[in-house]
This record gives sequence, structure tokens and C-alpha cells, in this order.
Amino acid sequence: MKALLHRILVMGLALFLIAPSMRTYGKDQVARLTLDQAIKEGITNNRLIREAEEQERVAIQLEKKARADFFPKLSTSYTYSRLRNNPYTYFTTQKPVPQTSKITVGPKDNFTWDFDITQPLFTGFALTTKRRLAALDIDLKQVVKQQAVLDVIKKVRVAYLNILLAKRALEVADEEVNQLEAHVHDAKQLHKQGVIPYNDLLKSQVALAQARQNRVKALSNLDVAIAALNSLLDRPITTKTQVMELPPFSPSYYELSSLLEKAIRDRPELKQLEIAIKQADMAVRLAKSAYYPQVFLNGRYERKGDNWQASENDYNNDHNTIVSLQLTWSLFEWGKRRADVCAALHKKKALLEKIEGIKESIMLEVKQAYQDLKVAQENIHTAIEALEQAKENYRITDLQYKEGITTSTEVLDARAFLTQAEFNYHRALYGYRIAKAELERAIGTEGDLANAKF
Repeated sequence: MKALLHRILVMGLALFLIAPSMRTYGKDQVARLTLDQAIKEGITNNRLIREAEEQERVAIQLEKKARADFFPKLSTSYTYSRLRNNPYTYFTTQKPVPQTSKITVGPKDNFTWDFDITQPLFTGFALTTKRRLAALDIDLKQVVKQQAVLDVIKKVRVAYLNILLAKRALEVADEEVNQLEAHVHDAKQLHKQGVIPYNDLLKSQVALAQARQNRVKALSNLDVAIAALNSLLDRPITTKTQVMELPPFSPSYYELSSLLEKAIRDRPELKQLEIAIKQADMAVRLAKSAYYPQVFLNGRYERKGDNWQASENDYNNDHNTIVSLQLTWSLFEWGKRRADVCAALHKKKALLEKIEGIKESIMLEVKQAYQDLKVAQENIHTAIEALEQAKENYRITDLQYKEGITTSTEVLDARAFLTQAEFNYHRALYGYRIAKAELERAIGTEGDLANAKF
């Protein structure tokens, strides 16, 4: 009995310890993830991608529908009709004397059952063209999905980086509050000693109050940044998601010509238009199919009778089989077919013009993203130098204030310069990574540019 109780206690303790890891995301649960994990989760859960996947499934089913038109169509029908009177006809004889007789030629109750099969033999290439159009639509939806994936990857990366930047901004705000609290403490001591006037102490207290307000704002910005990432990952918006810091900054160098070449080759927007051109060619061919005759092979088996099985017929044969060849050809429609063909040709030309315009826009977008990346990289070096200078300036000014050879205003200005320099430094670091994410999206790549092969 003691052994049994011991096992139950051990199992209960084990369940208690592992239960938190088994829970789903809740309002107060902390979920840590890396950038790669965030991207994978975003691709899996984002609604934009799920919508694109459903559209792809729609296109697959429509292609199956177009393929089914090649096969025979089977149909059957059953009809019952009752006449008020039996159908009859008159039969006249001339010999030996003219005489007219009324003859019944059918029953009042008529049951008809038939079975039809229709096989298209030639449709002016319309069926093959429709199937190719449907297949191209699958390709198009796959490219749309690829574009959605690229958009989600960029959005997740930017949201992830915004969280890291917001965390750094909060750290800067915390540091500012701590240093100003220490400065106010020093100011109070110096005021008691009569070294500084009362208004110097007031300036320090006002600056501390402003710093505390800035810290509250920084904390709010962090919460909003986390909520934005949760939304992209389809997590509850109140999930306390924590992200891992990225590796140290390392600059990268790219050739603009290679970036432009890759963008023209890989951007999904251009791939969509290339597929649209193929669809336009198929649309022209489909319009021209109206110039040809339509040929169908029809088969029919029917039964007619005066009982529900349609098996008894006293007036003619109760069953029959019919095979027919049907040809339809519209010879003249007042220029309608030619107008359809011309419209399809003009749509193709419009797409060709659109492609050239999109190419120019893409190259401009890549150029802009490339320049933004270069500017961001330069800003990092400038921000590092400015930060070192601001730290040294604050150190010297604070020391001078404690020795009574400068004013509180100088200290507050030095702290404001340091706060701005620290924030500019972090904004430059994460701004470079954000600019890199923008450049990756501009050239149509999912992975890190540092590992991309052009």
C-alpha cells in the first residue's frame, strides 16, 4: 500500500511539473521563439497563406472539371403522361364502298424511359484549350501562394525586429530613469549644502518625471510590437511572446546588377504576368474555336409502354436503340466571333505592356531598397561614433556637476544627448536588418541574402 501511494505521489508530481509545457498559448503564458521559428510559424498559420492555399485547391478542382469534359456524358430520364383520350386516327377505304374507320393508335397511359450517352469528337480545340487554361490557373495560384509566403516572411521579420528595437528602447528608457534618479539624489544633496539653487533641483525632478513618462511609452510600444507579431502568427493577441536576440551585426555587400537580375528572374509578380500571357494565348485560341464545327456522337436507348416498366406496348415497339452523329456549325454571327478574337489579342498586348511597366517598377524598388541598405549600413558607423562621444560627454559632465563646476542643465542636456545616441544606435542596427528584409522581398527571395546564390 505504501509503494502504491508513493507511485501515485510521484506521478502526480511529474504531471504537475510538465503541465505548463503541455498548455496551449494562453493570456499570460510566455512563449520564446527564434526568428526562424517565427517565420515557420507565420508560414504555417498566417491567414493570407491559408487563403492562397484554398484558392489553389479551387483551381485544382476546376482543372478536374475541365478534364471531365473529354469523357462521355451519361444521362437518363423517366416520364409518365396520361392523355384524356386515347390517340386515334382515321383510315379510309374506297372498295368495295368508301368507308372511314376510327382506329386507336396509342394508350392513355404513356411511360417512357431513356438512357443517353454523348461523346464529343471535335470541338474546334475548345476542350483542350479550356483544360490548358485551367492548368495554367493552378500554376498562377501557386505563384500567388509564393507571393503570399514572401510577404508574410518580410512582415514577420520586420515585426520581430520591431520587438527587439522596442526592447532596446525600453532598456534605454530604464537606463535614463536610473541615471536621472541618481542625478536627482545628487542634486538634493548639493541643494542642502547650498551648492546649487532650488531651480536646478526642480529642473532635475522635471527631467526625471519626463523620463518616467518616456519609459511608460516605451513599455506600451513593446506591447504593441508583440501584439503585431502575435497577429501575424495567428496567436492570441495577448500572448506574452518573447523573442530571442539575433547574432551580432555583420555587414554584407551586394552587387546591384546581380540583385536586379535576380529580381527580374524570381519576382512572383512577373511570374504571374508570364502565366497571364500564356492564358491570353489560350484565350485567343479558345475564341478561334468558334470558327470550327462541333461534332458529337450520340447514343440513345429508349423504352415506351403503357405500364410503369415501359415493357408493354400494343401499338409499336416497346424499345429501340438510336446512334446518331451530330454536327453543328455557326456560319454567321454578324462579326461576333471576330470581335472575340480581336478582344483576346488586345488583352494579350495590354499584358505585354504591363509586364514592361512592372519590370521598371521592380528595378526601381530594388534600387531604392539597395540604397536604403547602404544608408543604413553607413548610419551604423556614424551611430557607434556618436554613442561613444555621448557616453564620454555624459561621464565628464556628470563628474563636473558633482564637483560643482557645471550646472544641472548641462547634465540634463548630456543625458538627453546620450539617450538619443543610444536610441539612434539601436535604430541603426535594427534598421539595417529591416532594410535587408525589404531588399530580400524586393528581389523575391525567401532566405537570407548572405546565403543567396545569384
